[in-house]
Amino acid sequence: MEEKTDILNFDLKELGRLVTGMGEPAFRAKQIMSWLYKPVDSFQDMTNLPGGLIKRLEETCFIYRLRTERKLCSASDGTIKYLFKLNDGEFVESVFMRYRHGNTVCISTQVGCRMGCRFCASTLNGKVRDLVPSEMLGQVDMIEKDTGEKVSNVVLMGMGEPLDNYSNVLKFIRIINMPEGRNMGMRHISLSTCGLVDKMKELMAENLQINLSVSLHAPNDEIRKQLMPVANKWGMKELLDTCREYAEVTGRRVHFEYTVVPGVNDSEKDARELATRLRGMLCHVNLIPVNPVKERKYGAPDKKSVQFFCKVLNNEGICATIRRTLGEDVDASCGQLRQRTVERCCVKE
Repeated sequence: MEEKTDILNFDLKELGRLVTGMGEPAFRAKQIMSWLYKPVDSFQDMTNLPGGLIKRLEETCFIYRLRTERKLCSASDGTIKYLFKLNDGEFVESVFMRYRHGNTVCISTQVGCRMGCRFCASTLNGKVRDLVPSEMLGQVDMIEKDTGEKVSNVVLMGMGEPLDNYSNVLKFIRIINMPEGRNMGMRHISLSTCGLVDKMKELMAENLQINLSVSLHAPNDEIRKQLMPVANKWGMKELLDTCREYAEVTGRRVHFEYTVVPGVNDSEKDARELATRLRGMLCHVNLIPVNPVKERKYGAPDKKSVQFFCKVLNNEGICATIRRTLGEDVDASCGQLRQRTVERCCVKE
């Protein structure tokens, strides 16, 4: 028996080829697409399709839906942390956050991560595998279905390095942007990378109007290498030159993520050096107090020291803000909930 096809991995053109290959008119693809993003879980629910097409779809395709393994709701701000179980038994995390400008979902792009950043829980067991578009879309669909609230913005900043899963992530972005699907505007999509320069250049050539965030976390190569192994391959100069070019080509502001780690990258000297490197670039610095992870050695910074760091950057002419902290009581930082679940599974075995 032939293996069935995951229909949620299709864009409109691919779906069109599928239905015409079944002898149906091409417009059926748009009908199917609209049902998939309502979303429905069965082809039988697609009531405006002919019975023969429904039967052929059931014989050859399936609609991928994730299973909610755990759900934690923050008592302080309403943030919801989800642990989803995939069909192969692996787990990924997603976070639902409410803002004045709309609801945002932070999704994972890989099971685990191989980038090895020293302060991140996602990298503790390395990368297991990439996610396909349907598994990324499924995180959004499941959260909307569970909360009953519309998701306005998607952030690819959960588990994994999005540009290390380039082709699947790019396809996900194009699918979620399709007018026939979710019709989510490019400017409502944010992608975070630890700085894979070669892939950033590929993304630049696409000239998408998404928001690009670059995990910088240091003012120089010496400190960055302590925190991020990727810095051993691409130095600050090459990375920042690419960011400048990206901003010029796309006309989009580059957002720099800077995790403030006490005693490592949080001095006044560090702030002034960072400002010197970024001056003149169309950018914004998002300061993130490091979230303590029990397997890592870094503790949370003093609130006043983070505020002072931000003030120095602003005084130096660099637009910088401190990220609003959400979901602290539900381990909202990526990788933590999966790590606890994996640990428990290992103990049971």
